Amino acid sequence: MNDRTCIVSRERREPDELIRFVVGPDGAVVPDLKRKLPGRGCWVSADRLHVEKAVAKNAFARAFKRQVDVSPHLADQIDQIMVKSALGAVGLARKAGAVALGAAKVDNAVRSGEALCVLHAMDASQDGVRKITQARRATAHLGGPEIHAYKLFSEAELSLALGGTNVIHAAVLAQEAGKAAEKRLVALDRYRGGSPEDQAMFAAIAEDETAAEDME
Repeated sequence: MNDRTCIVSRERREPDELIRFVVGPDGAVVPDLKRKLPGRGCWVSADRLHVEKAVAKNAFARAFKRQVDVSPHLADQIDQIMVKSALGAVGLARKAGAVALGAAKVDNAVRSGEALCVLHAMDASQDGVRKITQARRATAHLGGPEIHAYKLFSEAELSLALGGTNVIHAAVLAQEAGKAAEKRLVALDRYRGGSPEDQAMFAAIAEDETAAEDME
């Protein structure tokens, strides 16, 4: 089997689309999200569904060709690791001045094209999310960047990570620290299955642009 082939789907993928696993000294399967741990590894597509299937189907034992200890909560453990990593990166971006807080500042960052992505608290109001979504849609329609939005954390988690109170909306800005944070947000979003709303919105924009080109 190719080193970068998912042990569940048998599909070959790029490293960022996979999670590497190794066996620890105690025989337990350990996620190696940074791909730096020593030893022979195996790979699973970087989403919760495939991790859960790998656990249920005893795929790790077959991949490592030995009996291994696999936690039934492995998928949850990976989610927790990714959340900690993403929030830590967002916090560092905030300290570097690469995060804008509050609906008004987020709206401005989106419309100016400075925002790499937007964060909404899980408990954000529909009205607040709708207004920023309109700004994202308008920016994309005018030829600006496609700025994705993520609902990955609670208000309490965002507030703690960003050193604020009642943090409901935030924009990660196009700076080096912001890019590092966005990478971890994308990974967590992919692991959780992605945002159907975002995918639908940008697909609709692409269809509108194609239709407009056909009419010219």
